[in-house]
Amino acid sequence: MTARILIVDDEEVIVRSCTRVLTEAGYEVISAADGPAGLARLSDTTIDLMILDIMMPRMSGLEVLRRVKEGYPDIDVIMVTGLAEIDTAVKSMKLGAFDYLAKPFDPDELRLAVQRALERRELLRENANLRTEIGAKYRFENIIGSSPAMQKVYRLISQCAPTNSTVLITGESGTGKELIARAIHYNSLRREKPFLAVDCNSLSETLLESELFGHVKGAFTGAVSNKTGMFEAADGGTLFLDEIGNLSLSIQAKLLRVLQEREYRAVGDTRSRTTNIRLLTATNKNLPEMVAEGTFREDLYYRINVFPIQMPPLRERCEDIPALAFHFLKAFREELGKDVAEFSDPAMDALVHYQWPGNVRELENIVHRAAILANGTLIREAHLSGIAGSGPLPDHPTPRTSDELKRLKKIAREKSVEEIERRFILDALDRNDWNVTRSAEETGMQRTNFQALMKKHRIRARGNELDAGEEL
Repeated sequence: MTARILIVDDEEVIVRSCTRVLTEAGYEVISAADGPAGLARLSDTTIDLMILDIMMPRMSGLEVLRRVKEGYPDIDVIMVTGLAEIDTAVKSMKLGAFDYLAKPFDPDELRLAVQRALERRELLRENANLRTEIGAKYRFENIIGSSPAMQKVYRLISQCAPTNSTVLITGESGTGKELIARAIHYNSLRREKPFLAVDCNSLSETLLESELFGHVKGAFTGAVSNKTGMFEAADGGTLFLDEIGNLSLSIQAKLLRVLQEREYRAVGDTRSRTTNIRLLTATNKNLPEMVAEGTFREDLYYRINVFPIQMPPLRERCEDIPALAFHFLKAFREELGKDVAEFSDPAMDALVHYQWPGNVRELENIVHRAAILANGTLIREAHLSGIAGSGPLPDHPTPRTSDELKRLKKIAREKSVEEIERRFILDALDRNDWNVTRSAEETGMQRTNFQALMKKHRIRARGNELDAGEEL
């Protein structure tokens, strides 16, 4: 879309020359001869940029600028001034003008100033759109999962998000603790301010201290300039400390001071600085046990554990697995440009019955790999590397005699062998586009024996497709 520029100047020669230069540059230009006329144009026309003379009759440029910034804060203004009015131009910058041009200015100066102003406007618009998209993405009602365990998490998010309370999110690795932290931030009053995340497990103690609090030039070898820390960069917003259980006792003490006094010192600095952040933390460790062992400060634990949220492991909310799997599949099919859109019943059954030691993160990885392997529209059990057929054994009581133990061991062996056979057949068919003859030849089996295994495991090849779970 062509940018529309409003020129407000009482000198007709200035208006004509600016109009010619900007029109040739591809912009749409309209004009007004004084301040009131310019403000009237703003009220009935969409404007992207204003070029405004400082010295005009009826209303000064500074007064026009003040009214523009009050009523139309998104419109940037470039002031035009004579050489004798530089001090006034500087004052206009303090009132919110984007830039000023001193008369006489050449066409290149004008084009460059306009280009910079419009690029800034576009960048701000993109940032605003991005914040809106991110905010929508992390609305807690958009987090996948309808199980009772997740419903409890949603209720806790809705209760704590509007407050400034410190939140401690606990749970196993891969359960989505950072996702919950972002949901809290983007549903809070701080949503327009920064959300910064720090992985306390990825940096050494010295680097982590510098990352959190910043440092001054010369604080240590290699500190060749001042560095802004996360507590300064996140001021007004939210700071998320992931894996807080890995903090050293020294950094724990400094963090405690920030929470108590809202003050901290950059590494190597002698003056204190203040910060206004909301702290969210997460860990997969048992902090009460660490407090008892003396590896985590008790006073800090109570400071960060104001509002605890426990993330359930995926195996305890298996009813959410189908929705999560389809959510990931939709994202990956778009990323990969593939038509795969469904899971076969045996594949979904394998997903639901797997124990997921890596939780949601592992599920995401498995679905991603399966989407890459799938040739058609369907993800099959053979595509689920490492988890196919991993469902639990039938629910047998714990054996009480040697004979019962032998019987259950035999069942376990048979189940294991059956699973190996099943995966052997499925993988062979998958590699050979479900052609039985080629699959048998590749594996070195007689076709009749290969078909016998297919029948045993109720796998049927039809044309170029494979169905599992049906009689031949």
